[in-house]
Amino acid sequence: MLRITILICTAQTLAQIGAFSVPALLPQFMHAWGLSHTQAGWITGIFYLGYVLSVPMLVALTDRIDPKRVYMFGVTTITLAGFGYAWLADGFWSALLFRALWGIGWAGTYMTGLKALSDFVEGPGQSRAVTAHAASIGISGALSFAIAGTIAEWFGWRWGVALGGAGALVALLMMGLWLPSRTPVKQDGEARALLDFRPVLRNRSAMAYSIGYCVHTLEMSALRNWVVAFLTFAAAYQGLPEIGISSWLAPTVIASAMGLFGVWASVTGNEFSIRFGRRRLILVVMLAGILVAAGIGFSAEIAYHLAAVLVIVYAIVIWADSSSLTAGAAGSAAPGQRGATLAVHSTMGYAGGFFGPLTLGFVLDLTGGGTTPYSWGVAFLAVAAIMTIGPLAMIILKPAGLAGDK
Repeated sequence: MLRITILICTAQTLAQIGAFSVPALLPQFMHAWGLSHTQAGWITGIFYLGYVLSVPMLVALTDRIDPKRVYMFGVTTITLAGFGYAWLADGFWSALLFRALWGIGWAGTYMTGLKALSDFVEGPGQSRAVTAHAASIGISGALSFAIAGTIAEWFGWRWGVALGGAGALVALLMMGLWLPSRTPVKQDGEARALLDFRPVLRNRSAMAYSIGYCVHTLEMSALRNWVVAFLTFAAAYQGLPEIGISSWLAPTVIASAMGLFGVWASVTGNEFSIRFGRRRLILVVMLAGILVAAGIGFSAEIAYHLAAVLVIVYAIVIWADSSSLTAGAAGSAAPGQRGATLAVHSTMGYAGGFFGPLTLGFVLDLTGGGTTPYSWGVAFLAVAAIMTIGPLAMIILKPAGLAGDK
């Protein structure tokens, strides 16, 4: 149903509008609060840990109760987290608390919104609806960098972060008023325990996509949470202080462009999956991502412009299999297990998302505190090494394609 697709995608856009305000303003927090790279990695990564610890219960519940009820809890929590971080955070621990709460809210919003959408849109059109859902979130997340940076420059960082709470509040009102209620239909075997994920873990096809999604999200979150700090370093290393860089090349603008190109790549990648084979597409882009990751950190020694271009290229490669992986997991779910399958898929993905920025920050501290291109190069190399798990999973488990795939 087109109306439901538009409603849910719009709400998700609003819920996500402030999601990356914290990474966008990370250099300011590090300076103001005296944070190490590892502490900064915790603040950005705890979002994913909060998500991981709560998503199994919240998404699995959508097989038992109306997904709308879970979604309303999620956007309410994001509203509280966004306003709380904006007006109450004053150091490492308070920032950590509100960012973790933000992750819990997103656990009740992201995959539950996708579950609600996929319950209304079945058949061959489901893959494209999932892609539209991912695109709306991706565009909003991309713009959150530039929006937060601009608002922070004009009014201070607290207003830049507060936008996230305001967007979630509007999403709460929209979904509460206009999303129809839908009680899940009971399926045979639904008497299993709520958190019994054994049937999902035995589903080789779904697990292949979920393992791929785990390392995909690790790589994505490492780049997305550290991109502004990396480009800020590259500019300073090249003798181009931020004030001297043309506005369209500022780190937050490049980060937003990165996200927008990523959305395009995600949509295009899913179409290529349909036409040329899902597993083939995922394998190619994962291998390409490993190659780019191996060199991007070292590019800061050559030129800021090169680093900025490679960020865009890397984003395109990373995002190219995003929708393909999630649509593959959703489409591989057994009857009555889509919520549980998406819970496992999302848990594994965001577990990777937690370790991504934390790993990069830890390696930066280990190699000199991110003060040299060598330090950044080795940090991204560590991400590239972990990424090899993805192609291996696709080769060993051989996931099935979806209806309509070639």
